[in-house]
Order: sequence, then structure tokens, then C-alpha cells
Amino acid sequence: MDKEVVAWKNKGQTININGHQVFYIKEGSGPNLLILHGYPFNTFEWKSVWKNLVKEYTVFTFDYLGMGFSDKPKDHVYSFHEHCEIVNFLIEFWGIKQTHILSHDLGVSIVQELLARDVTSQNCFKIQSVVFMNGGLFMDSYKPRMIQRLLSQSPKPIGKLLSKLLTKKKLEKSIQSVFGLNTQPTNRLINQFWDILNYNDGKSIAYLIGRLVFDKLNHQERWIAAMQNTKIPMCFINGPFDPNSGIHMANRYKELIPNPNVKLLGKDIGHWPQIEDPSGVLLYYKEFRNEIQKNT
Repeated sequence: MDKEVVAWKNKGQTININGHQVFYIKEGSGPNLLILHGYPFNTFEWKSVWKNLVKEYTVFTFDYLGMGFSDKPKDHVYSFHEHCEIVNFLIEFWGIKQTHILSHDLGVSIVQELLARDVTSQNCFKIQSVVFMNGGLFMDSYKPRMIQRLLSQSPKPIGKLLSKLLTKKKLEKSIQSVFGLNTQPTNRLINQFWDILNYNDGKSIAYLIGRLVFDKLNHQERWIAAMQNTKIPMCFINGPFDPNSGIHMANRYKELIPNPNVKLLGKDIGHWPQIEDPSGVLLYYKEFRNEIQKNT
């Protein structure tokens, strides 16, 4: 593996949760901040903002079961419920009572489920604030890539075959399509993502994790209601160029969410703002936290 990926892995530890090893990192000092990554890679996607975040916050993060450096069971039904149960297990293990959350891509859906659980007091901690970044918050506005549709909506045997046939070149093309024209991923980043996807044969179950994309349809009404009714401060930091969840998702957020706090990055920033424009993400995140302080 690339030495930068190895260094990231060496930052963390694993913990046994229900018979599976889950990789996590805890670093920094200050107010608690849980950061949640996207699909199909892992926490490494936060590498460009990590050093700045840990200067101001105690940052907690983990690789979801089935992804990154966590275990990847092949005969397993992955679910948002399970991801949230793991969040709660880790929060309790870390001994924290409250935390702010910063999320991206698949992570925004995990936060939506956490917000819905908050309504019925199913979480063991208080959510202090939420930041969403590019992800499928509202399925009526989400535009998944063709590779997502093929992996996620095909019958399982076909999805399994497609995962096996996925090449680095195909992955590269898919990633490039959601980055901005002037912020395209480097060859090294593509190789790093490829290393992470293949760790512990993760590529072979990409289709199982991908099915969560369309499982979101089963939760939309409940999730959106939770977002509309919560008193928890929320913000949507958006890379508008993203064909999946760019400006069209930001506009839908403004339509559905009362008093929407939307912060748009440069018009050429795509799906991975924390990689494409880390300084912009950090600036907007700090601005949001300052807004919270002023309102309390």
C-alpha cells in the first residue's frame, strides 16, 4: 500500500464489535467532533483537513463495517441501523456524552438516521450540531452514477460479478466524473483509493455496501421529517459542480428544510470538497461553529 495510506492506518486501532473488528481513530483536543466518511472508501478521505481539525477539536472517526480497514464480512446484510448501532457503541466506548458531527456522502445518510433516532431517544449521546457535505440527502434529487446503479440495483449474483470485474481504470473514470474540472484527482490519489478499496478483499463486496444507496428510499419520509423538526443546528456545505449531489441538492435542501443554512463552495468544486477545496471546507466549518456560538 501507498506509504501515506499505511501511515493513516497506523494512526488508528481496531475494536471488536459484535464479532467484527472496526477501525477507528481518536486524536486532538477540544470539543468533540465525530466525522463520517463516504462510499466506497474510508476515513482517509479526510486526510487533507485532518491536521487542522485536530488542532481545535477532539476528532473521532471510524471505517464503517465492510469498508476501509474494518472487517468486510461477505455474508452480511449491511444497514443504516447497524451503522448507527456501531456509532453508539463507539461513542459509549470513547466515553463521550455529546458531540458535533461532520459528514460526507454515505455519512450524511447515517446522520439522517441518527437524527431520526434522536426523536425517540435511541442514541446514547447528544448531537450538538450537524454538517452535511455532498451526499444523497433527498432521493428525488439524487443522481447516482451508472456504476452505482449497476452495482446496487442488479441482482446479487450480477452485482457480485460486477464488483469482481471492477478495474482501477473503471474506478478512475468514475471518480474523475464527480470531481471538478480544475480539481481532478491525482494519479496518487486514485492509487490510494484503489489500495483502500482492495484492502482485505473489499472490492468483492462493494455491491453489498452500494445497496444502501437505494435502501434510503425506505427511510426518506422519516428522515426528512426529523430534519425538518429538529432543533439541532444543521448546515449543508456543498460542492455545486458535483453531478450526483451538487447545486440541485443544495436547492432541494433550501426547499425542504426550515431556515436552511447552505454554504456553497466555488462553482467548480465537485463531490469531494474536503479533497478538492480543504481550505474552503475548513473556513465554512469554522464559520458555522461561530454562528452556533453566537446563537447560544
